[in-house]
Amino acid sequence: ISLAHNGVLFMDELPEFRRSALEVLRQPIEDGQVTISRSVGKATLPRNFVLAAAMNPCPCGYLGSNQNECACSPTQVQRYRNRISGPLLDRIDIHIEAPALSIEELRTADKGEPSKSIRKRIQSARPIQQLRFSGNGFSINANMNEAAIEAHCPISSQMGVILQSAMEKLSLSARACNRILKVSRTIADLDQSETIQLNHLTEAIQYRSSDRATRI
Repeated sequence: ISLAHNGVLFMDELPEFRRSALEVLRQPIEDGQVTISRSVGKATLPRNFVLAAAMNPCPCGYLGSNQNECACSPTQVQRYRNRISGPLLDRIDIHIEAPALSIEELRTADKGEPSKSIRKRIQSARPIQQLRFSGNGFSINANMNEAAIEAHCPISSQMGVILQSAMEKLSLSARACNRILKVSRTIADLDQSETIQLNHLTEAIQYRSSDRATRI
């Protein structure tokens, strides 16, 4: 965690880490620092990193594949997914499913938006956030506390009903709800929109695929 300070901590095959190691991530993600306690003393180190993680949909990796048949039982799939706790998933803003592509798809698929173009959109959104949080001690949406979320992420009553429905269907916590609002605000910033619109909120809700999967 400390080595990833001001960078990216990428954890591949996330469920294969020891449960105790994964649970240690929870508080540093929330507090912005990591404390290591030993018999000789205690050290507190800075924590400011982007957590990126990858995992298979099941132990064999073929659940939902069109090319290979999954050999896992429902119990095995659920046990595998349960290695990652709900509170840890709550602290991960965006969950994206990335199905495996066939060789033909890899050869012919659209390459998508280039990184240079994405970088330009990010660079245009960052000043919006810096101005918004001027004097608050932070400069990006990800660092908003509950008071900042209430001030800068207002949504209409219609969107409130949609968000409440999503929370009930996915059994989302209040923390996950706040994450959705933060992501909605960021999507709106990238869209150069002063307010969060319905399409921004629904897109953010769609980025909770792991919440849907773990409750099937």
